[in-house]
Amino acid sequence: MKLDSKYFDRIRLRPDPLAQEKARAPGCEWEGCEESGIYRAPRGRDHEGEYYHFCVDHVRLYNKSYNYFSGLGDKDIQAYLKDSMTGHRPTWGMGSNSTRPQGAEAKAKGLNSHIRDPYNLFGEADLKRRFETRRKKVRSLEAKAFEALDLTPDSDGEAIRMRYKNLVKRYHPDANGGDRGSEDRLREVIQAYKLLKQSGFC
Repeated sequence: MKLDSKYFDRIRLRPDPLAQEKARAPGCEWEGCEESGIYRAPRGRDHEGEYYHFCVDHVRLYNKSYNYFSGLGDKDIQAYLKDSMTGHRPTWGMGSNSTRPQGAEAKAKGLNSHIRDPYNLFGEADLKRRFETRRKKVRSLEAKAFEALDLTPDSDGEAIRMRYKNLVKRYHPDANGGDRGSEDRLREVIQAYKLLKQSGFC
């Protein structure tokens, strides 16, 4: 192979970027070092955005001894670490500072009614169904059962159960000293409660 060959005359080599950077870089700021300082190291907590320039050996030494929290008390360090979990941004409790009611309150008011939900992802259909079953029409037998318990047809399940317990205690023969005079009224109360329970009122 000839050194003056026409084929190898025009081969270009990419310049070494590290060598160019070393030539442009300031000198190492470590005391007594004369190498170029191409590696940056942060100055400290109160000097964010400012850097020292060191050579590779001295930047390693500096990083080993660097402590961001030097000069801070334990409480300040704990507060900093707690804030760092949220990126030092303000946070609020879930559901506070909201502009619209959410959750059960929003469902009850039907605030999502403008959204078409064919697969019932928001659970609105279940809520409506439960609400409609509470307001279902009272037939004549059920109306008589409510009368037997001395309740109105819009009474909820808990009120029906409490009334039933009170009436059974009042009319049961054991509570009346064995008097069987109120036995018919007791039967009427029990049948009324069974009917309301089967109808889904309690």
